[in-house]
Order: sequence, then C-alpha cells, then structure tokens
Amino acid sequence: MTLDPIHVDNIARIAASIAGTVDDADHDNYAARAWELLDPLSDDGRPVVEPMGEQALQAVAIDDVALAERPFETTHGLDAGTLNPTGFKNGLLLDVAQAAMAAAPTDLDLHRSRSLVSTVHTNDATRDYNQEWQRYDDGYSRRRIIHVPEVGRHADEVTHELALYLAESSHALEHADKVEELLLLDGPLYPKRVFNWESRETVLAEAAREAMPQNVVENYVRLVETFVERGVPIAGFVKNPTSRFLVRTLERKTAVPWANDAALFTRLLEQRDGELPEGAEPSAARKDEDLTFTSWFVSRGSSDEPMSADGDAMGIERRLEPEAYEVTFCYLYDPRNDVTYKIEAPRAVTQDPEMREALTTQLLSEVATQRGPPEAIDKADELAKIAAEEKLSIRRKFEETFGSERLRSYDDVRWPQADSY
Repeated sequence: MTLDPIHVDNIARIAASIAGTVDDADHDNYAARAWELLDPLSDDGRPVVEPMGEQALQAVAIDDVALAERPFETTHGLDAGTLNPTGFKNGLLLDVAQAAMAAAPTDLDLHRSRSLVSTVHTNDATRDYNQEWQRYDDGYSRRRIIHVPEVGRHADEVTHELALYLAESSHALEHADKVEELLLLDGPLYPKRVFNWESRETVLAEAAREAMPQNVVENYVRLVETFVERGVPIAGFVKNPTSRFLVRTLERKTAVPWANDAALFTRLLEQRDGELPEGAEPSAARKDEDLTFTSWFVSRGSSDEPMSADGDAMGIERRLEPEAYEVTFCYLYDPRNDVTYKIEAPRAVTQDPEMREALTTQLLSEVATQRGPPEAIDKADELAKIAAEEKLSIRRKFEETFGSERLRSYDDVRWPQADSY
C-alpha cells in the first residue's frame, strides 16, 4: 500500500518544522575549531590523534591527478565476502566466508585462488567441529572449519566476524609473496570489530582472549610485519567509514554537530561556491572539479588503541618496535558522488614522507579514474562476493546435508530476496 498524498504532505511538513530549528551557518566555524584541536587531540592527557608532518587540507584537480604518473604500476587488492550467519532447526548456527586477492593488471592464477572459512556455533558442548586447512581445486584453494566459542546472544556477530577476518587475513598471508608493490585491503587495516569486543560485555571480552580470536589478531600483526620487513607498503581502503571516535572525543572540548567522523571530514573537505539559490538542491552549490584530502594523522584511541605503542595488541607478541604498528590515516573526498573515504596504513609505512606522498598520489589517481575505489579493490570485491542466488543455493545444500531446515522469520516471508546482517 502506498502513502496517500495527505500523508506525504504532512511528512514534508515535519521536515519543514525540523528544518526551522536547524541552522548550520556556524558549522564551518565548528569544523575549523575541531580541525585545530587535532594538533594534537588529547584524551585525559594522552595524545590520541596527532598530525604527521604539516597538518593540511588539500585539493587536486580531478583531470590532472587522473593523468598523473602513478608510483605503483601493479597493485593488489584483498576482500572477503560472507554467506552471513544462518541458523538451522538442529541447533547449528554457521557462516561461510571466502577471501580473494586481485591484481591490477590481472593475474588469472591468483584470481582463481580462494580461502574458505566456515564458522560453526552450537550449544552442544560435546561436539568439536574444528578442522585444519584442506586443499581443493587442484591446490589453488583451501578450506577450514572453526568452532566458535559460546557467547550467548552475540553468537551471530562472533560467528560472522571470525569467519570474515580469518578468511581475509589467512588469504593475505598465503599470497603475501605475490605482492611486490602495494597491497590494499578492502576495509580497515586491523580487525577493529574484534578489538571492540574487549570494551563491551564481559562475555565478549572473555571471548576476545580465546584461541581463535587471538589467532585472527596475530594474523594481522604478522601481515604488517611481513610487508614492513619486505619493504612493500600495505594499506586499508575504507569505503564506508563509520567511526565516532573523533567526534566523541571532541565533544568534550567543543561543539560537534556531526553524527560521526566521516561527517566531520566531509564538512571540512567539501567545497561550495557561494550562497545556495532559493529552492535549489543542496548539491547545486558544490564544486566538483577537485578531489580534496587531508594530511596524515596517527591514531591511538578507541579501536586503534590496542595497536598503539602503549597498547598490548590484545596479548600478541610484536616483533617490530611497537610504534611501527600504530594506525595512521587520511580522509579523501570525491565531490562527484559526494562520498568520503578513509585510508589507513601502519606507521612503519607512512613515517617516510616520500612514501606518504606516493601512497596518497596513487589512491587519488585511482579514485579520480575509477570514480570510486581503486581497481584492485573493485576486482577483489567482485571475486569475493557471494551473490544472493548463490547464498540461497548454499543454504539449500546445507539443509539437504544436515537434514534440517533453516530457521526462518517473518522477514523471510515479507522480503524473500533480502539478505541482511
């Protein structure tokens, strides 16, 4: 049933009444003040964000940077896709993740390889589903089963994240020697959602110190060490940054009217041309000739704290100096689609100003050309993705094998094609 016109009109009136109470005329001043406070930003006397080199907001013409000479001729991207947590009437809850690495230019043998991880959760304490890696597809690919610890109502979350992060990190380590110039992870540099378990409920904090979550974290630590020791840069390209760490910290020092960090940096980086004509769309005043971006910062708070120099890396031994693992970041804004991206890299990579410039130039050029994420990231995303039809087929095979139907909810009736997590 569609909304009658009278209801649509009144929803618009609600918006009008809210708009009358919102005035963002001072938001530029708030953003400027927040920007100043990042040099450095302290929390209880501890610097949690500070600039690397000169702090700056910068712009480059899209047409120019698209044609710029790229520092890295070959790039590799890594991503993992999941089935999403699926429960069955026999008490099993499982997820399946597949990780893939892509190269630009294309490497067909590399693209063929997969790492499959299935995570299994059950309340039956007598069963152990753990299984080590097994090869298939003529040795190109491998699979593994992981028994998830008991975590009560967090079972879906833990089942999902362990599958995703283990598949991604294991596949990256397996093929690290194939990368000679630059590796881009599709997402953050470290498994931040696992890091966040320790600051949440007791059951999650305890689970974070169990064997498998520890193995996942160790994989990412070893991955950074492998690339640093080989002198090959590694970075994470975050397409949908959702962190609230900066705005939460800034709220104790100044007015912060933004919902998350990406919104703050969008305000700082978006360029507008004069006043908006009456009745015009908000986008009408946006300048779209330049990509804009920030200088680089070190981050040591919230989910970045475990990998800071004074963090404990969740108990994992670090072979390099602790500072080498710290998260550094910059933000990049593309006005053509009004999207803000976040780039992360270990401090060992970005502490060299020339490497910071090379990494920034490469990603600016790729975003300018692709009108989105870098080519290797796009390829990896496509390789790792499990399509909706494939998910349905896999779930049916599980039902046949288990002799048990998938647990369904009314949402499956209302939205039979939906696949949410």
